[in-house]
Amino acid sequence: MIKLPDNKVIITAALTGAWPLVTKALNPAVPEQPDEIAEAAYACYREGAAICHIHARDPEGKSTGSKDVFQKIHDHIRSKCNIIIQDSTGGGPNLSLEERIECLQAKPDMASLNMGSMMRVSGPYKGIAWSNMPEDIDYYVSKMREADIKPEMEVYGHAMFREVNTLIKKNLLTKPYYINFVMGMTYQGAVEATPKHLNSLIDFLPQDAMFNVTAVGAAQVPLTTMAMIMGGCVRVGMEDNLYYRKGQLAKSNAELVTRTVRIARELNKEPATPEEAREILGMTA
Repeated sequence: MIKLPDNKVIITAALTGAWPLVTKALNPAVPEQPDEIAEAAYACYREGAAICHIHARDPEGKSTGSKDVFQKIHDHIRSKCNIIIQDSTGGGPNLSLEERIECLQAKPDMASLNMGSMMRVSGPYKGIAWSNMPEDIDYYVSKMREADIKPEMEVYGHAMFREVNTLIKKNLLTKPYYINFVMGMTYQGAVEATPKHLNSLIDFLPQDAMFNVTAVGAAQVPLTTMAMIMGGCVRVGMEDNLYYRKGQLAKSNAELVTRTVRIARELNKEPATPEEAREILGMTA
């Protein structure tokens, strides 16, 4: 395992999330349209985020993989700042496998790479599998390699390390490997968001891997704080948590980033700039 420098933390802001889990009906501050998403990314950059995690929406607010929509978001963001753009290939339950990776044509700096299949256990898509078969993972990572896009491997539980290790054995990844632990997302069967589970996931990290923690709901603050103490990166934002505290909706993604920066500084850490994060993550400029 590779730890971050003691005085740094890389913060990702996950701005929007997939429809129908995250909508303006649940929190009016959720950014859904391209200009809203791009402005939210810029606001998070100003507060200390080095990476923005992007889902796109169509005019009706539903998930889309449209290259044109992602390109509009990217262009708006890049006209304002150099935050690292990380597109989601998870998309949403209404998208096909090919639609989910169309975003790569907009040339993000990074993209999520989901490391296994799961079952949706609640909501309107209950009982419908979220498919990420081994051959699909190989195909996605090959497309990322062709475009020099760094994969952010999303691990929802211990079994997914099998595919992580397979990609490493096939020499399909560039060091340092970047692994995001998604914890507490019961909708898709993720591991529980507890300190015990986080410690266990860290024990399974391959050599030359860095970790990021994404914890859903009320677990976001305690688990990301724990991750910073343990030398990991953190993700916050309205994709994973619509509230600032119990009973109080978050006013913006930037508000959640601001709190994380404050906690980091109490731990004698500064948020890495996008330039610093690129160097730490071994990304080309």
